[in-house]
Amino acid sequence: MINRSLFENTATAFTLKSDSELERAYFLFKMISSQPLVKIGTVATKLALNANLPVEGLIRSTVFDHFCGGVSEEDCLPVIDNLYTEGVSSVLDYSVEGKEIDNQFDGALEKILKIIDFCDEREAMPIVVFKPSGFGRFYLYQKKTEGLEFTKVEEEEWGRIVKRFDTVCKLAKERDVEVLIDSEESWMQDAADDLVEEMMRRYNSEKPIVYNTLQCYRWDRLDYLKSLHKRAKDQGFKIGVKIVRGAYMEKERQRAEEKGYKSPICENKKATDDHFNNTLKYILDNLNDIAVFIGTHNENSCYYAMELMEAYGISKSNNNVWFGQLYGMSDHISFNLAAEGYNVSKYIPFGPVKDVMPYLIRRAEENTSVAGQTSRELSLLKKERLRRKI
Repeated sequence: MINRSLFENTATAFTLKSDSELERAYFLFKMISSQPLVKIGTVATKLALNANLPVEGLIRSTVFDHFCGGVSEEDCLPVIDNLYTEGVSSVLDYSVEGKEIDNQFDGALEKILKIIDFCDEREAMPIVVFKPSGFGRFYLYQKKTEGLEFTKVEEEEWGRIVKRFDTVCKLAKERDVEVLIDSEESWMQDAADDLVEEMMRRYNSEKPIVYNTLQCYRWDRLDYLKSLHKRAKDQGFKIGVKIVRGAYMEKERQRAEEKGYKSPICENKKATDDHFNNTLKYILDNLNDIAVFIGTHNENSCYYAMELMEAYGISKSNNNVWFGQLYGMSDHISFNLAAEGYNVSKYIPFGPVKDVMPYLIRRAEENTSVAGQTSRELSLLKKERLRRKI
């Protein structure tokens, strides 16, 4: 019988936080809970960084250190080691966005290969992650998704993208490290899906190494998974999927309205939650063929996964089932799941402070727009402060 009050245990949730770190977290989430403050802070931070004002130290000691592991892989090691003392693994996420030229894509490739080397040396890091647009121009994925013909130069450029994917997946297979490939906007995703499927065909013959990401706020993702499953069985490869709710909802709906096509987004939150849970159930019903990384901050979906695992007799430590949350958020889920023996990892963003700010700003804006997320964090932090008599 699953304990439905598991995530109320704040002593376990915040076991790694000192009193001062707990106070910092409480202060940050209080700030994030105010939409006007987030907007003002976002504008002020962008202006200060663009003007090269000496604010990096302030950013580093507050929002950056709460939500990020460090400025480099080496800088993240104390965080990685600390998390692992409580059974929580780490997924280093190089969170530098918006690159557009080949040498930047090659730089991102070298960064991921270096992280795989890190993973090979550390039990605490079994997984790596990258975004398709980190390895090539968004425009090319979009053009391929739309079925438009490449120029000769674009064809060569696409070949370099495929080579970057292959280089990472090949090394990951050799080192037995799992690769999560993030999903992005729907109008480029078909090309990314096809490319990730090709990597699965090459490198998932024995077990899942390459994972695609399904954004379950898209109503077509379970159908896509079922068709992928059929191809995998026919062609003899395993599937890895990370399931999330999604990150581009407003942009997706706006574009669909502007261009006059049916929105790819579920009609409401309940439909999204149902689609996520139905997708999760389909995977756990087919765990011999499909491995899953459950990327969610939704407590009900975590309880649902635990209940299904118990009902199906799936071991908590089965490597085909992982739970994941973002560093600096939902510690009440991550640490309590790990304490119960489940496979859990934290996504740990890292990179130079200035380069990671777009990521941090988006996180702050998402937190203000997700009903209940910030207030839940605040109520748990408040409960722990009272327990510690701070």
